[in-house]
Amino acid sequence: MMNENNIIRQVIRMHPTDNVLVALTDLEKDTVVEFENQVYTLRDTIKAKHKFYTSDLPEGAEVIMYGVLIGKIQANVLKGSLMTTDNLKHAAEPYGYRGVSYHWQAPDVSKYAHTTFNGYYQNDGQVGTANYWLFIPTVFCENRNLDVIKEALHHQLGYAVSDKYLRYTQDLLTAFKNGQSLDSVNISLTPTANINRVFKNVDGIKFLNHQGGCGGTRQDAATLSALLASYANHPNVGGITVLSLGCQHLQVQHLVNDIKIQNPLFDKPLYVFEQQESESEEQLIAHSIKQTFEGLIQINHKQRQPAPLSKLTIGVKCGGSDGFSGVSANPAVGYAADLLVALGGKVLLAEFPELCGVEQNLIDRCVNETIAQKFIQLMQSYDALAHQVGSGFYMNPSPGNIKDGLITDAMKSAGAAKKGGTAPVVDVLDYTEPATKPGLSLVCTPGNDVEATTGKAAAGATLILFTTGLGTPTGNPVCPVIKVATNAVLAKKMSDIIDIDCGPVISGEKTIEEMGEVIFEYCINAASGIIIPKAVQLNQDDFIPWKRGVSL
Repeated sequence: MMNENNIIRQVIRMHPTDNVLVALTDLEKDTVVEFENQVYTLRDTIKAKHKFYTSDLPEGAEVIMYGVLIGKIQANVLKGSLMTTDNLKHAAEPYGYRGVSYHWQAPDVSKYAHTTFNGYYQNDGQVGTANYWLFIPTVFCENRNLDVIKEALHHQLGYAVSDKYLRYTQDLLTAFKNGQSLDSVNISLTPTANINRVFKNVDGIKFLNHQGGCGGTRQDAATLSALLASYANHPNVGGITVLSLGCQHLQVQHLVNDIKIQNPLFDKPLYVFEQQESESEEQLIAHSIKQTFEGLIQINHKQRQPAPLSKLTIGVKCGGSDGFSGVSANPAVGYAADLLVALGGKVLLAEFPELCGVEQNLIDRCVNETIAQKFIQLMQSYDALAHQVGSGFYMNPSPGNIKDGLITDAMKSAGAAKKGGTAPVVDVLDYTEPATKPGLSLVCTPGNDVEATTGKAAAGATLILFTTGLGTPTGNPVCPVIKVATNAVLAKKMSDIIDIDCGPVISGEKTIEEMGEVIFEYCINAASGIIIPKAVQLNQDDFIPWKRGVSL
């Protein structure tokens, strides 16, 4: 971002064909901007992350950013004017299979040729980045029982993060009883989770509370079963306890069958408890705690061992995006993704509503027509379903996105797709389908943060790189989520949830490639348990199954 005189640039153009520029800092009205031998006098104040037009454009003119169509002008605009939702509306190019032969220039990965990470080997050959015990309810009726079990196990075995808040509440109560001011009570900033962990090789005890399993349709139950089975088969899961009511749509045997269908080599400890077969709720909970305790003893014998980087599967996700997402964090994550693909690993790019406008690029990168046509079919059927209820991909940007410079869905998507890198697309996966091929796969999920991370973990992601410009606490029960900030202001403001700051890309201190290597090396350390991402430290275990309805 720095020029030859070491002066920080005010703006950046994302692609040579773009007719908009992105402000890298706040620019006041009437500011004269010099860029690439052109002079622009700003007709409006342009806040950092926002864009202005580089020429006079008439109504109906196409606006290009990242080298793709992102919208059309709604009323004549002048050179130097601010891009807004009033003067620009979403537009995207049509797409289809063209039989393009894609040639990828893989990055140089020689420095990582002998690098390994320390992971947990499963007997089926998969390697996890963590070793979790997982509680699965087959129906929402068991959520309360899971909450009781979670409170008991987390506090006694050293996995709770709420201890400091319990102490804080106790101190407030003491102050109240003593007639003291509550303002005199301070909360301890010392993290408490995992300090007194009993089972040193068990990274956590996780719970998949959900609202499904009964009611709805039988198809909903079948989709949920496939999702829960994929979590049971996840390489980061060492053992499973299943709680069932007994009469629900999603029967235990259906779940067990799905687990074995997905993985015929499944041999993890699996304990099942059905409430309608128990003498009492107390017996159900006590027996499940006791047997789970025995299982924890068993999986605690597992040790981390060196594994090649080709055993990693990284999901890439963005949420709480801003106008810098496609400038800094997403392309840097994309470079890290390319490094992993070049080393034989797997990368998962999802959020189909946020691929609107870049479909042609992804189709042209598909390794064969079958994969390309599957992507086209999934995208078209998903968008058609949204239109049936009066919505559509074009309505995807949130108020927060728009406020911070993401004006149309095509613009948001073009920047979002950058986090998938530039590698060929080797596979397209429908929801709950596992990733089996080394390389970049597209995974059909909503753009919704939690639904998307839930789907990525189901496809086999063992780490998730999550970029954000506005900040979000999203995590996942079985897949460590690494938060990557697009800008230094956010990284400082929300340092308790941000792991990596891509602000140096905006300031010009680092290139995209340099930042990508920082992210990639962080992933290696996180996969080895050397670094614990903030979302993991805070037990941000978000889990929302997608019912295949309209969710953008």
